Amino acid sequence: MEFYKTLQDLDKIKENIVVTILTGNNIGHKFLLSDKEIVYTSNDKLNWNNILPYIPENKKSQIITVDGERLYIEFIRQSYNVVVCGAGHISMPIIKMCKMLDLHTTVIDDRITFANNAIKEGADKVLCKPFDEALSEIEGDNGTFFIIVTRGHRYDQECLKNIIKKENAYIGMIGSKVRVKKVLDYLEEEEAPREKLNKVFTPIGLKIGAETPAEIAVSIMAQIIEVKNKVIGSSTYSDELMQGVLSDNFKDIPKAMITIVSRKGSAPREVGTKMLVLKDGTLIGTIGGGCVESNIRQTAFSCIDNQEKKLVRVDMTGIEAEDDGMVCGGIVELFVEPIK
Repeated sequence: MEFYKTLQDLDKIKENIVVTILTGNNIGHKFLLSDKEIVYTSNDKLNWNNILPYIPENKKSQIITVDGERLYIEFIRQSYNVVVCGAGHISMPIIKMCKMLDLHTTVIDDRITFANNAIKEGADKVLCKPFDEALSEIEGDNGTFFIIVTRGHRYDQECLKNIIKKENAYIGMIGSKVRVKKVLDYLEEEEAPREKLNKVFTPIGLKIGAETPAEIAVSIMAQIIEVKNKVIGSSTYSDELMQGVLSDNFKDIPKAMITIVSRKGSAPREVGTKMLVLKDGTLIGTIGGGCVESNIRQTAFSCIDNQEKKLVRVDMTGIEAEDDGMVCGGIVELFVEPIK
């Protein structure tokens, strides 16, 4: 429990890394690194400093082997970020809602007056530059939501051409079906992968009959919330999971955290995806549903009863898996750890 309390209090802007031992006599022990400083250990007698040189530079959550033992290195996503291309009348209520939702917001516009409006509304960062120049400064990651609401077809095209190459959690682009089709067809001719273009949310926003700028902004932010909350991104402890662990409502119920620590093939969820299993049968989060969750829940119950930490391999490639309805065809390793 102390680990989760420390995790909750971390500065989300810093680079935070969790290292968990998956095998051997020290299975389940872990430490928490925040900007290269160890802020928590479950066992002070272990020489955690020996592990630091092995932490991957690619910042992807993964299993590594050190001195014959397997360790799970988990990079915690710093935060969710929203990048708004265009600072027109729709962007102003978007900025306000992002502030309410505690989403760091960057706004791009090449017009000084409009950029100043974004500053007045409280955008965390405003880039008053040509769109292509500003977007070259933004790397993107699996926690970045891109909103394209520029003033014209040409600028939409310019923004999407840059953004489609970046890692992202969401890309949404405003515009009529005709305007959108022109942009997507042009970018496909420019050799942008059609499978990536097909993932763009356009026309942007949920279909709620929005007409005014404020209503359109609501539809856009509702769609972002829907996307964000449907997927517990790689290496993320969601608010829902943290509440399940720390809330007084669940404090007396034995529980275990399950994490996907490796994945091969077309497994349903990414490395870092988590699910909390409570002894009363409650599941918080998902690791893909179906028989995988059903089987691992029974393992979790056993681990809770015996206070045992376990690394479990689930193969969804064979005939038995097909008979059980596991059609994804991948292999995952799941780490089950009771929470005290």
